[in-house]
Formats: sequence, C-alpha cells, structure tokens
Amino acid sequence: MSTDNAVSTDHAVSTDHAAPTGLAGTTDPITADRYRSAMRRYPAGVTIVTLAGADRPVGFTATSFASLSAQPPLISFNIAETSSSIDALRAADSLVVHFLGEHQQHLAQRFAADADQRFADRSLWSTLETGEPVLHGTPIWLRTRMYRLLPIGDHTLVIGLVTRVHDDVDGPVAAPLLYHDGAYHKPIRLH
Repeated sequence: MSTDNAVSTDHAVSTDHAAPTGLAGTTDPITADRYRSAMRRYPAGVTIVTLAGADRPVGFTATSFASLSAQPPLISFNIAETSSSIDALRAADSLVVHFLGEHQQHLAQRFAADADQRFADRSLWSTLETGEPVLHGTPIWLRTRMYRLLPIGDHTLVIGLVTRVHDDVDGPVAAPLLYHDGAYHKPIRLH
C-alpha cells in the first residue's frame, strides 16, 4: 500500500451537541465512577500503541481500539488527557498499534505501568526503518499515519490511516488477549 496517497480531511460534522434526554421517571444521575464500572464489564481486545518520541520511544496499553473504515483504511483509539504519553502522541506523525496475543499479558502490564520502564528491556523491541518502535512476537501490528486528533470529554480520539499491516501468517494463529472487569483474560474456544 502506498503511503503517498493524499487523504482529504474535510468531512461533514454534526454540530448538534444537545444533551440526550433521559427516560421518563429516571432520576439516578450517572457519575463517572458508575459509568467506568459499567464499561469494565464490556470485554475488549488489548493493544499497545508505540511511537517515536522526541528523545525516547513512547508506548502505552490501549483497550479502546476500533476499525473505522476499509476505504480508506482507518483505525481509532482514545487516550486520556492526563496520560504521560499525550504530548508525544500530539507531536507524532505516525505510530504502530500492536494486537496482543494471549501470551503477551506481560507486555500489557509493562505498558500500563511506569513510563520509564516500558522500553527498558531492549530485547522486547526494535525500531522500524520509519523510526517507530515495534514489539517482538506480536501476531499483528499496524503502522499508521496520524489522520486526526479529536478532543472529546476527558480523552482525545485518535484516528490513524493504516499504511502497513504486519501479520505473522507463518506462525500459529494466536488467540487475542482480552481485558474484562479490571483483569486480563485468555479466550476459551467453544466448539
């Protein structure tokens, strides 16, 4: 796939920001804690986002990954405004999203912990010719160019244009690592 294709960023956006109305008879306010508690019960695949920072590699665990479009190939995820990685992300031109396999819980935990330790073990990663760090042993990763950053609430929605797909088709198909109710899980195959 060519990385030289221009993508228009002019899109129609709804400006209707009226607050949704509640159901009749509902008086129970939705607090941030209550909302987070409900969202913890929705399972999500685990990804790690990596990018080249100004003076060191940057990376973090993200469970908000989604595919947005096939033509053009767009992906999204969000990042908290309070994240230690937000400034580097805003300055980046490109990044890599790694889809973790069930065998990579240690990476998910490493990249959700102290930022100074995320890339401390040099045996876990190398650098692409384009400059982004890439994690070894990850079944699938996507290199993306930054397409759009949208501040929404207490997060920024990141939209990326996929320019490269790495799929380890020669190895066994790894089951995904899942995150549910505050813990990592391996899927159980049903027959």
